[in-house]
Amino acid sequence: MKTRSETYQLESELQWETPGPGIQRQIMGYDGQLMIVKVKFEKGAVGTMHAHYHSQATYVASGKFELTIGDEKKVLGAGDGYYVAPDEIHGCVCLEPGILIDTFSPHREDFLKK
Repeated sequence: MKTRSETYQLESELQWETPGPGIQRQIMGYDGQLMIVKVKFEKGAVGTMHAHYHSQATYVASGKFELTIGDEKKVLGAGDGYYVAPDEIHGCVCLEPGILIDTFSPHREDFLKK
């Protein structure tokens, strides 16, 4: 497994993965301490509730999402963002098609295994 990405990531050259129905993702830049991932959602797609040991900060690039982090629900749109502490349960429902830009620290090794 590679421990770092190429220096440049060109969208047209990156593979889209399908982690779930109506969801696609592109792995962008990463090393052992940091990772950025672009995630595209169709309306109604569900990012199932889950937790991981990574810190996560996410930027809503487009669309509208109902986020659940812990026991709190909030609707976020383009320009908004959120933070998820390590081991905190979270998930989302896509209300309008959109893209989330996820960052993780450390990187998501499970995303790189193929």
